[in-house]
Amino acid sequence: MTDLEDTQPKPENKKDEPRVGVYVCHCGGNISDVVDVEKVVAEAAQLPGVAVSRTNMFMCSDPGQKMIQEDIQKGLVDNFVVAACTRSLHETTFASLLARNGVNPYLLEQANIREQCSWPHHGQEAATAKAFTLVRAAVAKARRLVPLNPVRVEATNCALVIGGGVAGLRAAGDLSKLGIKVVLVEREKELGGFVRRLDALYPDEEPATALLSRLVEAVRTDSGIVVHTNSEVTGIEGYIGNFTAQVRKNSDSKAGEIRIEAGTIIVATGFRSYQPAKKELGYQKLSRVVTLADFNELLVASAGDSAVLEFEGKPVRSVGFVHCVGSRQIEGVHKPGENGNINRYCSRVCCTATLHTACRLRRRFPDMEIHDFYQDIRTYGRGHEDYYEQASKSDVIFHRYRAESPPRVAKAPAADEYNLLITVEDSLTAGEEIEVGVDILVLAVGMMPADNATIIDNLKLASSSDGFLQEVHPKLRPVEMAVNGVLLAGACQAPKDITESCASASAAAIKAAAILRKGYVELDPYVVKVDLARCEGTGLCVEECPLDGALHMVGEGNERHVEVNPAICNGCGCCVAVCPTRALQVSGWTLDQYEAMVDAIVADPVEVSS
Repeated sequence: MTDLEDTQPKPENKKDEPRVGVYVCHCGGNISDVVDVEKVVAEAAQLPGVAVSRTNMFMCSDPGQKMIQEDIQKGLVDNFVVAACTRSLHETTFASLLARNGVNPYLLEQANIREQCSWPHHGQEAATAKAFTLVRAAVAKARRLVPLNPVRVEATNCALVIGGGVAGLRAAGDLSKLGIKVVLVEREKELGGFVRRLDALYPDEEPATALLSRLVEAVRTDSGIVVHTNSEVTGIEGYIGNFTAQVRKNSDSKAGEIRIEAGTIIVATGFRSYQPAKKELGYQKLSRVVTLADFNELLVASAGDSAVLEFEGKPVRSVGFVHCVGSRQIEGVHKPGENGNINRYCSRVCCTATLHTACRLRRRFPDMEIHDFYQDIRTYGRGHEDYYEQASKSDVIFHRYRAESPPRVAKAPAADEYNLLITVEDSLTAGEEIEVGVDILVLAVGMMPADNATIIDNLKLASSSDGFLQEVHPKLRPVEMAVNGVLLAGACQAPKDITESCASASAAAIKAAAILRKGYVELDPYVVKVDLARCEGTGLCVEECPLDGALHMVGEGNERHVEVNPAICNGCGCCVAVCPTRALQVSGWTLDQYEAMVDAIVADPVEVSS
């Protein structure tokens, strides 16, 4: 049997009943390796209301979409079931296909037979039976789908950018070029964020000051951008198109509060550098143990023709670098932070930044001894591996330690020629314990999430297990958050270098402009509707609703009833569950649709021979 199977349209379908098309995806084997897709297609063809049942290797591909398009153009199908992956991945793909062909995009139901079926199952018979059950339920619902209209919300033509580092500056500049008014709020007195502490940038060795000067000047001289430095967002409320932020402006003399109206919000709050625990690798105990940022500032301060680097009034003859400080931590080896967690993730940029500094150090001080203590070298970006090769060829000495056995740092005896002694089990020498003398030990500290508690609490934003703000999907919606109208830029989302931060900032700016330039926003209509004839005004729904402002009571006495703000309601259905009169229904997910799905799930299966 081929990957394209047809069943002829059923002439017996009643004209007043929607004709359902079922489209089952192989997903390149992700589904069909476990589920007997052809059997599911054949069984679906026997279901009441189904006019067409087909399959394709990749239903989301151009050929798969063309198959559905042809059925629409031939007038064979009214409502649609796509049995494939999770709806959050490709619902937009298929809804857009329907809209392009003149079909209401909400006449679509998806059955997740990949994440909820083929992936967790191993036996074909059981997986196939479950897949058909999911399809059967989807068809039952699809027969009861009705056309819906998106919710239209007027949008304020202004974007609030929180954070004035390179990501925030880039986003603000791009937005203004697109005709969007911008208000940028920065907590510190100066713009530029962490990049202000840097010198030369990789991979082109451009001075950080040159990059910042361009970005800051572009923002400061743009009449479409209002900048508030030394200011902090203290509260946010509202919804896409109509956010209101309270901002406290701090100054030497007094503090004041301002309100900012914005249609979208771009969060570009950056990151915090990991602060080593007291005595961790000698930090705060030994003055010659410093962070990479501190060491780079020392190099900037010592710039000139001097052939010797000095620290604390003495020449530096040997420098050691330790990777993964505050990253890739192991339970039981590293102490948890203030939140009780350890940082299991890789901070990504530290390896390249460390090797970049080591190479610069070698060029300026060719006679200096340089040691590099690492777990793994992860120079992942284009051109980054060159720094590793350059360091290797310029006599930087590498020592590889195991994560569970990090280097030990001690002050050297007074008679020793160096100031610090580093003891490490070097796996490059078959685990031999060696002792290395250095004058300065540089800790390549990782990135940690910024303090976004106020923004997270006010907007109910999602964060990952690592504490960084969480996007909807890393590939399909990489800068969008689950809260409509809130976008991400830079390292508040995950460890990123400057290039990646600016790229995400530009992406967020494009998304924000797409939202605001029309003057209104169209939202999915999956929101609660009220049947006023049934509503008795008990207020139980308002008490149960988890979203402030989504529901509120109006009227008095017998006229008391609930009203819905469709821009805030997310269709969770909590209110539906507590309404004693069934006055509330979620559009697209009504109670009768749910009941039909349940009936379909518990119904006797259709027997179809293989």
